[in-house]
Amino acid sequence: MEAIRIHKHGGTEVLNYESVPTPKPKKNEVIIEIRAAAMNHLDIWVRRGVPGVPLPMILGSDGAGVITEVGDAVTKFKVNDEVCIQPLTYCNKCYYCKNGKQNYCHQIGILGETQDGTFCEYVVISESNVYPKPSHLSFQETAAFPLTAQTAYSMLVRRAKIEFGETVFVWGAGSGVGTMAIQIAKAKGCNVIATGGSEEKRNHAKNIGADFVLDHYNENIVSRVNEYTDGFGVDVIIEHVGEATWEKSMKILGKGGRLVTCGATTGPKVNIDIRHLFSKQQSIMGSTMGDSAAFDECLGLVLDRKIKPIIDRSFSFEKIRDAHDYLENSSQIGKVILLPK
Repeated sequence: MEAIRIHKHGGTEVLNYESVPTPKPKKNEVIIEIRAAAMNHLDIWVRRGVPGVPLPMILGSDGAGVITEVGDAVTKFKVNDEVCIQPLTYCNKCYYCKNGKQNYCHQIGILGETQDGTFCEYVVISESNVYPKPSHLSFQETAAFPLTAQTAYSMLVRRAKIEFGETVFVWGAGSGVGTMAIQIAKAKGCNVIATGGSEEKRNHAKNIGADFVLDHYNENIVSRVNEYTDGFGVDVIIEHVGEATWEKSMKILGKGGRLVTCGATTGPKVNIDIRHLFSKQQSIMGSTMGDSAAFDECLGLVLDRKIKPIIDRSFSFEKIRDAHDYLENSSQIGKVILLPK
């Protein structure tokens, strides 16, 4: 089969579209013919050099397709079932896994980072990571929501514990996490402030439910947010940018506010004035992916049509270097999709 694989870390030149052996399933695994896969910034980070990535590595965390083969112990699925993939992997044996907290498992992993991923014609994966494809979505739409929806949901609901009527601030409405965070926060009855770096991205934020949208390049975010909130600041901030936005985030976070971060696109080193932290009784939390129950709840929101995947554009597997350039330039609104054929 053909797959997108790296043998070393670096720029887009390390991305190879090459032939690899077609996998065979173990007794509790299925083989899925990938019809669509979705890109994430994780793919860029892995390509550049996330520590501990076993090489060579087939990239990709999200995917949707059709089951072509099942292991002897598989009971929930059969050949020709249309499915989507939950990209978090875990041992399913430890204390955390047995208590529904798989994202705390000591053997936690993500497809395309700790084991071969979805940017291939056929992927082998445990039955526990497979879910029926929502019938009202295309394969491309189905591939577009798992990692970002699961991440945004865990940030908002599991970590920040958002409540009806709270104000949520989302950086980067055009990103996959930003797009899902806006929709999930609105589905939970929150007021949403979002930012976009272009008029197109700001209109996108409004179209998916944001109540107040700002230009993070040309507007004074702190003064505009303070004006909008009558000086009280926001209750929750979804932060995945890092150094470039952190200082502004801390200035607009209100009393009792919760900042949740899942990434550091512009850099990991930030400054914190702990006097503001304790005097305002604020919380700063990290969040990575989410447990299987969070994925179930995200899938429920999709099935109820309260959130919808947003597709920006598609590339063929052969054009993977162009796709990485496109994503790195922050050109997208929603998800970038890869197609095997």
